Amino acid sequence: MTPQFVKKYFNSAAIDEQMPRRHRPDYTLLILSAILLTIGLVVIYAISPGLSATSHVSLNYYINKQLISVGIGLVAFFIAANISIPYLRRLQNPLIIIAAISALAVRLFGQEVNGAYRWIQVGGVSFQSSELIKFAILIWLAGFLADRIQKKTINSSKTLVPIVGAILLIGLVVAGIQSDLGSTGVIILMIAAMIFVAGVPLKKLVTVGVIVLVIASLAVASTPYRRERVLTFLHPTSSCSTTGYQACQALISVGSGGVIGLGLGRSVQAYGYLPEPANDSIFAIFGEKFGFIGSIILLGLFVALFSRLKHLIERAPTDFTRLILVGILAWLASQTFINIGAMIGLLPLKGITLPFISYGGTSIVFVMAAIGVVFQISHYTTHIAPSVGQTEGKRYEDSPDRRRLRRSYNTSTSGRP
Repeated sequence: MTPQFVKKYFNSAAIDEQMPRRHRPDYTLLILSAILLTIGLVVIYAISPGLSATSHVSLNYYINKQLISVGIGLVAFFIAANISIPYLRRLQNPLIIIAAISALAVRLFGQEVNGAYRWIQVGGVSFQSSELIKFAILIWLAGFLADRIQKKTINSSKTLVPIVGAILLIGLVVAGIQSDLGSTGVIILMIAAMIFVAGVPLKKLVTVGVIVLVIASLAVASTPYRRERVLTFLHPTSSCSTTGYQACQALISVGSGGVIGLGLGRSVQAYGYLPEPANDSIFAIFGEKFGFIGSIILLGLFVALFSRLKHLIERAPTDFTRLILVGILAWLASQTFINIGAMIGLLPLKGITLPFISYGGTSIVFVMAAIGVVFQISHYTTHIAPSVGQTEGKRYEDSPDRRRLRRSYNTSTSGRP
């Protein structure tokens, strides 16, 4: 007999009548994700000797921990991929509560590192609450906006005020208390993409943008090391021995890879020269090992994954699922751009991981959970995408705001998703 919990929350539960017929999911998404995870494992394995030598731990310490993280991530993927969409929406408020509790726990019980509270130790395993906050905001905002679209109140202050309140709270907790401006930027970009697609008017979007700009300016101006990072970004070669050390070493690492790279076992920068070689700086290490050609292939894999997500967005069956997919695309794309951009000198340095590739359990787990949600949604995509607010089968001409989901997508496209 199937347990009651499984009947209630998983695929054995009755599917919402608005959801189309279940069909073959998108396995291309899984293949691309698996390739990126494998690349990450290969790079971590290759630099484990250097990491172990500088950290004075066993030779396989880092690769073993990464394998465990990937294993937990696969469990998270399986759970997320089997929760039915209607019941996923019911989790939006519990997830926000859990995320708030985790943020409070990090501040109260977490270890301070360079004035920041980002991690908490749970049974010898570190947990970064900002990753849970990303996932919780994603589900909550998708449900909130879908509800406003259905009630035709997307243009009212009842929509904008809670969103502004959420942004202010995120700025206070993630950028302020946890001192994680990189994750704050990713979350705000994710929110911006979702509210734009939902149909919030451009004037109100500009208002939100001004608020975000003010918060970002205050966050940078009020913290000395952030000001130093901005100055280092503007003048990267003027302080290579002090504040610009990581930026300069990252450029050296990328440049030393040349066209084809030094090879898997010939990394120099991983032996204590480049800070955070397994986390923030892993793209620089990848460039050193695989060179320009390898870096282009890695970027191509990310672009292919993002293109696949866009393909699914065009065919999402409901407003809720479409907004989730938009949020996940914005999350992964912005985090990838910020990480790689910082390593090649296009952006200031941020303590943010490269999805699928970087060492770190919390990031891997929640990225895989997000991919699991996408995989679940891919069971119900339609051949022709409805417009926002049309999950009941209305014609596009009846949509209150034709700008959203842009309809620049080709709605005449047909074929198996």
